[in-house]
Amino acid sequence: MVLVSVVPIAQAGAGEPFPFGSTLILDTAPIRGSKRIPMIEIQENGIASIDLWCASARAQATVADGSIAIVPGDLQSAQCDAERQSRDANLLAALAQVTNWRRNGELVELIGVTPLRFRLMTN
Repeated sequence: MVLVSVVPIAQAGAGEPFPFGSTLILDTAPIRGSKRIPMIEIQENGIASIDLWCASARAQATVADGSIAIVPGDLQSAQCDAERQSRDANLLAALAQVTNWRRNGELVELIGVTPLRFRLMTN
């Protein structure tokens, strides 16, 4: 689980608000042998959860008009192979380096050294 402190905004990115309260799924295929894909959910009250390839993490984030900063905290480890643990570490590092965000419909991009694309989960 990830805890994120968020400052709500009215408009940002492509004129669409940050999707608080929605599950965002990393725009990628699952790892071979697994159906799990990383996801983030940020509530308007600032509490959020991040599920990685294997583990979960805690973080603090600040979201403003087109900008975002995420400071990862405690990692809740699980029993996983070395590949998944490595991918978890890489994704946490990429999240710590994001500086901006933009939204276009169901796509939310977190922009930093490594751009991360997430899709709104629709059921």
